[in-house]
Amino acid sequence: MSNCLKRMADKCIDISGIIILLLIWEFAPRLELVDRQFFPPFSQVLSHLGKLAADGILFIHIASSLQRIFLGLALAVSLAVPAGIVLAGAFPFLLCKLMPLFRLLEQVNVLALSMIFILFFGIGESVKVFIIFWSTIWLILFATISGVKNVNPLHIKIARSLGAGRIAILKKVILPEAAPVILTGIRSGASYAFFILVVAESMGAYYGVGRLIRGSAFGACIVIAVLGMTINYLFHKLEEFLLEWQRGSGWAD
Repeated sequence: MSNCLKRMADKCIDISGIIILLLIWEFAPRLELVDRQFFPPFSQVLSHLGKLAADGILFIHIASSLQRIFLGLALAVSLAVPAGIVLAGAFPFLLCKLMPLFRLLEQVNVLALSMIFILFFGIGESVKVFIIFWSTIWLILFATISGVKNVNPLHIKIARSLGAGRIAILKKVILPEAAPVILTGIRSGASYAFFILVVAESMGAYYGVGRLIRGSAFGACIVIAVLGMTINYLFHKLEEFLLEWQRGSGWAD
């Protein structure tokens, strides 16, 4: 019983900052410390979101945003992870030559690229997916490269001495050891995708959380924060499951 109460107390301490922030948000407009017209109380924002949820519009916005994030992130993962593994694992000299180019491309403004993209393909879903893809691929690529480069060379030499080929070394040594860093990069990319979501959905989206921000900026911020925290939590649990499965199967030994 005491352990249960201690855990509940720890949880309350963990979320105390959030509770204080929400209380300030609720009572500052009501006490006229801030202009209520521009900064409505928290309960009023929740009431507006509740009406959108009751009409079903909120869930359409959320589903549209999640679809774009999934497509952009899936495309980034499908390109960045294999490229990072191949370059860092098989062609380190080529990687050394390409890294300055990758760092340069990482700094290219995604809005400038999206404008060029619009000129060729017009305003559509492809532009929004492209913005998320470009914003997340570099996080995942650099995480993959870092994970592969940090694999213990001794483990690879031992595997080779035991007669393991390249595919076996990749499956039994490189992937298990690099997996934690790669998965962390993917999780970081998914979290960052929510920050760039509003920019992506400003490109003529009819549905999406970025569209919702026009009618309720604070409501959209709440939705984005909750979705981002939820996705980050789910990826964290998936990461724990995959790594535990590796340890249980003996891959990480």
